[in-house]
Amino acid sequence: MHTNDLIHESSPYLLQHAHNPVNWVAWKEDALARAKKEEKLILISIGYAACHWCHVMEKECFEDAQVAAVMNAQFVNIKVDREERPDVDQIYMDALQLMTGSGGWPLNIIALPDGRPFWGATYVPKDRWQHTLAQLAQLYEDDPAKVIQYAEDLTQGLISINQPSGQGLKMPEKETLDLAIMNWLQKMDPEYGGYNRAPKFMMPVNLEFLMNYYAVSQKQEVLDYLNTTLTRMAYGGLQDQLAGGFARYSVDMRWHVPHFEKMLYDNAQLLSVYSKGYAITGNTYYKQVVDDTISFLTEELMHPEGGFYASLDADSLDAHGELEEGAFYVWTKEELQEILMDDFPRFAAYYNVNDFGFWEADKYVLIRTSSDTEFARKWQMTEEELQAMVQSWKETLLPIRKKRSAPRLDSKILVSWNALVIKGLADAARYLEESKWTDLAVETASYIESNHRSTEGRLYRTPYNADGTIHGFADDYALLADAYIALYETCSDLQWLERSKGLFEALLSHFYDPKSGLFHYTSSDDAKLIRRSFEREDNVIPASNSVLAQIAFKLDRYYPHAKFGEVYAKIRTHIPEAGKSMGAYANWMQLYLWELYPYHEVVITGKDYKHQSALIRRTYLPQSILAAGNSEVDLDLFKGRLEDEKTLFYICEHGSCQLPLEDSQEALLKLIGA
Repeated sequence: MHTNDLIHESSPYLLQHAHNPVNWVAWKEDALARAKKEEKLILISIGYAACHWCHVMEKECFEDAQVAAVMNAQFVNIKVDREERPDVDQIYMDALQLMTGSGGWPLNIIALPDGRPFWGATYVPKDRWQHTLAQLAQLYEDDPAKVIQYAEDLTQGLISINQPSGQGLKMPEKETLDLAIMNWLQKMDPEYGGYNRAPKFMMPVNLEFLMNYYAVSQKQEVLDYLNTTLTRMAYGGLQDQLAGGFARYSVDMRWHVPHFEKMLYDNAQLLSVYSKGYAITGNTYYKQVVDDTISFLTEELMHPEGGFYASLDADSLDAHGELEEGAFYVWTKEELQEILMDDFPRFAAYYNVNDFGFWEADKYVLIRTSSDTEFARKWQMTEEELQAMVQSWKETLLPIRKKRSAPRLDSKILVSWNALVIKGLADAARYLEESKWTDLAVETASYIESNHRSTEGRLYRTPYNADGTIHGFADDYALLADAYIALYETCSDLQWLERSKGLFEALLSHFYDPKSGLFHYTSSDDAKLIRRSFEREDNVIPASNSVLAQIAFKLDRYYPHAKFGEVYAKIRTHIPEAGKSMGAYANWMQLYLWELYPYHEVVITGKDYKHQSALIRRTYLPQSILAAGNSEVDLDLFKGRLEDEKTLFYICEHGSCQLPLEDSQEALLKLIGA
């Protein structure tokens, strides 16, 4: 069996390609130096372990000896795990979009020996791939000046589109923001939620912004949209109806047929979304979704020593031993009838094993269309009887499903995605009042501190002592700092707030661009790429700079005598104009709400602060930070605000506080009515 240089890597995605006949190498300085020395073009292929079309292209092209011979003769072939090296992926994805107007994975780029790109594509079938590679190699041999000029122009374009453009923020009127949000909602699906298109992504950043907007506006149409989206997403085949956990997106408008890979970052953020949804509405179904999602994470993605793996693949082996998308999750009507027997009619009605739930061939993806209350009434049973029946179905079907070939696990542990888990668990513990989830959040944070921090305090994206350790990027620092604030607000352990502050200060030392006020994506002591990027657009995960803007805003209130206010004053100039590409800047838009509407520091002091703060803690109050404790040395916010034997509630704005209150209900009414 052929073995290439990737056999020495730790990334499961790179190891998947370690026995391709292609002479793959990982993205490292010596590979780039070899390309320059040999004056060879670079072929850069970027993907990730759960990527379906990456597997298809590997099978058709990279496992083929004839194709590999062409690649090995003409190119230095570099394989990149986009989840380990998002800095590389960002640049070449921008290049592909400049060249073709679209992007995706696998991302295949042909570049000059110095890394400047001049051709790109996503999935390419074998015949066209061979033909294209031969043409490009011949073009570079016949007319290198033409290729170099195109690469130079494209590189200048890549640098230009990433330049900061702080426009000097003009805060909109509330009415202007209202109009922009209402216009944005017109693009949403009124029946199933989410954007009115397919494929359909969950976009938790958008949902969190709209939750905050509902809190300040109380607009019923916003709450209706949120409830529709949260309910329909969870009813859909998008959520594994038997074992919990959400797939990455659905290929249809109904959230029915997922692209079956399950990503850690989606499920982590949905913990926050559904926990806050429960806090806003009191809908116990949202609480159940949180519980099921945590069960999925702990049973399927949790490292034995703590921390969480990256993903489960979309593909698994079918009954014939062939890799097939979704094979692990779907059912035929015949096998369900045989297993469930007399229970099948009710199961089929509950999960739509009918025309509505049909996928393709003879396969069904389980999907719900009604609440337990509606279903129990229709079938003349109590909700308790229905819930017992559903539990029985799961206990019957899951052991059978577990005998199938399971999807492949991407066992990478990434700081940024684990940070999202920490925040999700902290939010679940806070709003659902489950202390076991606080413990799990602390356990995960402790794992990251032990395995992804050097003795000097530097943060590493992948485990510190592993081969191929990668320095942390801005999102690793930002999302972890954000998670630690959430963890502090949940458990009032000051170490997490102090750690958040330390991470932000490290960013100021190694990532900050004082001229623009933004943070570079890579550290100042990382190896240079063809561009040092700024990450500004929110997507399925919020952009590092929008997260850091929020952290600066909050730290300025926790530590008003530090320099965080100055940092915020500069970064806020990059908040986009209200109404401009709302979906790409939803996390930035939170700052509009924080500045346009009252924002409070809620300070709770006294010996009984933990018990007395429970009501405030479990109420959704996005226009506030929470500081609770009983020692003046912990925070300046506590100084002069402690009294013997009393628990006091201070409602403050930029350090200016109203008279203290002794009753949590009264304090909450003040906050809600403020």
